[in-house]
Amino acid sequence: MAQLDFGITIRPTTHGGTMEEMARANARILDAAREHDLSCWVIDHFQFDDQPIFECLAFLSFHAGQVPGLRWGTLVLGQGYRNPALTAKIAATLQVLTGGRFILGLGAGDSHAEHLAYGYPFPPARERVAQLDEAARIARALWRGGPASFAGQHYRVADAYCLPAPDPAPTLMIGGGGERRTLRVVAEHADWWNADYYSPAEYAHKLGVLRDHCRAIGRDPGAIVPSCYMGITVSHDPERLVRRRFMGHRGEVHVVSGTPDEVTAQLAAFADAGVRHMQLNFLDFPRTDSLDLFLSDVLPRFDRAGT
Repeated sequence: MAQLDFGITIRPTTHGGTMEEMARANARILDAAREHDLSCWVIDHFQFDDQPIFECLAFLSFHAGQVPGLRWGTLVLGQGYRNPALTAKIAATLQVLTGGRFILGLGAGDSHAEHLAYGYPFPPARERVAQLDEAARIARALWRGGPASFAGQHYRVADAYCLPAPDPAPTLMIGGGGERRTLRVVAEHADWWNADYYSPAEYAHKLGVLRDHCRAIGRDPGAIVPSCYMGITVSHDPERLVRRRFMGHRGEVHVVSGTPDEVTAQLAAFADAGVRHMQLNFLDFPRTDSLDLFLSDVLPRFDRAGT
């Protein structure tokens, strides 16, 4: 039996349905998370063309208050959208109020159009990764309670307090697959690493690069939990499956799709590639057919990794 733990995304957008359908589907997802001890995740985007979409942290906080006891995480916050000290303070607040169940997912940001639409600068990737590095350092410093001071090239804090101090600190998950810079930041600062929509072979390669970075700085590669955000559909009806790759920020991206047997084999391949926690985005949302079949016919076949 493959060892793999799972989370599921609640959707802050209608995904082609209505607001009422979105609310009903998310309620079913939250029930499933509570029943099966699944983590819950929210994506961080401000707009999908003209589709309705809610802001990530407000949406997450509302649902975390409605359904206490679940683990919550962000997939992943664009660091340039919010002052990093404010992000750290919000994460500390959520960590305390959820009883230590918050995972701060943070990334360099990848949507050029979205940044410009909302008036944010979108510097080159090298600069955005350097900002991500500083944001992680500020979060770590503030989570000790303060006073914390940091003066970097992009961000600074001066005698900043973050009280009540979260104990333990939130889990810091850094997302991205850039092999020279981003994965070095992951090696230096992250408790978890997240990558999205890679094939198992692509994921295994990136994980190998991350582990090389860890060894280069003297960190145990096993100290970082590898996670993967993945689109999925499960059905016995081929007409209901999204078998093709679809377009993401990197172009065409990998998805998991098929009958329960096929999906089980595909997910097991990710476990073999080193994934220990997989955040699932059910692509037939706001329908919950795939979710229900996953819970009944796929999830029981995995040994939960306990992440």
